[in-house]
Amino acid sequence: MESKLSPYQETIESMIRNGCTDEYISNFLKFECGVSKGASKMSVRRFCAVHGIQRQRIVDSQLEVEVAKAVTETGPAFGRKMMTGYLSSKGVRASEGRVGDVLRRINLPYHMARYHGSRNLNPIPYAAEYVGHKLHIDQNEKMVMFGVTHVAAVDGYSRKIVGHSTMPVKNNLTIYQNVYRSAVIEYGIWDQVRVDHGREFYLTLFVQEKLAQFRNNTERQPYCQTPSTNNHIVERIWPEVNNRVNYPLKGALIQLVDQEELDMQDNLTQYCVSTLMCQVAEIGLERVVQSWNAHRIPGIGVPNHLAHGGCPKKVSVDVLPDAVDAANCYDREVGSSLTRESSFGRNPFSSLEDQEAAQREFALHFPDMCLLFESTIHFQPNYFQQAIRKLIDVVRCHA
Repeated sequence: MESKLSPYQETIESMIRNGCTDEYISNFLKFECGVSKGASKMSVRRFCAVHGIQRQRIVDSQLEVEVAKAVTETGPAFGRKMMTGYLSSKGVRASEGRVGDVLRRINLPYHMARYHGSRNLNPIPYAAEYVGHKLHIDQNEKMVMFGVTHVAAVDGYSRKIVGHSTMPVKNNLTIYQNVYRSAVIEYGIWDQVRVDHGREFYLTLFVQEKLAQFRNNTERQPYCQTPSTNNHIVERIWPEVNNRVNYPLKGALIQLVDQEELDMQDNLTQYCVSTLMCQVAEIGLERVVQSWNAHRIPGIGVPNHLAHGGCPKKVSVDVLPDAVDAANCYDREVGSSLTRESSFGRNPFSSLEDQEAAQREFALHFPDMCLLFESTIHFQPNYFQQAIRKLIDVVRCHA
């Protein structure tokens, strides 16, 4: 007797190759394909066994190589869940148990540091009904004194980080363009955007209200402003970013300040530190985002899997103005002007040619930004500190 899953064999094989769990495949068949019977987890397992559909298992020796490489790229703070997520984002599929065993084996000091430094977060009751219900946007200013601010947007249902950006100073246009607008173009429009009371979100909320008619549930308020401490979903990602990105980089700079090698009151120093820090910190943030979205959250699932398909309502890029057009519309309708560009320290260059010449000279000495990040998170900040000193010298020569 032919199985009810037979018409979907190619789909199941593809999902197995992509690392989807039996539970995820079962839900996909039920809710996306309309298979009402014969699509349970056990049915999926039975069907795969009968048709010889197997997950490709990476051998132990190759897994050790991949984990060692990933540790170099991400640093000592990634445990088995986040490391499994990071490997998955790179196309390497392995169980959390196997990844945890390798992490313990290849670098015991890092493992013991994670074990003794682990913290338990109390659960926070929360409800989002579906992908596209609530979009949480928040900023991280742990390195604001060095001209670095992160902004991230998280879908409340799947917990997926759907947009992020690193900038010198919080800016309405940058947040709207790089975080909100890019997320809506890729995933669709959310019923409600939730932010704190900061002025840096004015443009985002203005456009969200303009597009209210395109939402799935138009009965809800298009946005909600709450105290930052109540924006729970997005707040959960910041400890991950701080431990894996911000604190190592910040520590390297504080050393230079304590040794009086950096004068953070000097305009040129501010500009150089912020410029380099934003580039290096963005590398780390991108790696955390990849890992977070591909890791399994206990009791919830894998954000990438849960967010598959995006929001119920999609919008055309034609109805989403770019940042400049949106800001001009805001100025006309609200009657106040938004800051178009924000910088940490004034740009010291008198011409674009001088700036490009400085960039080329610096790149000759430090061609790979990833190495600056990776050496710092492995408790070897000297290379990054040398880059800061060199950039200041180069800019001073060309300014």
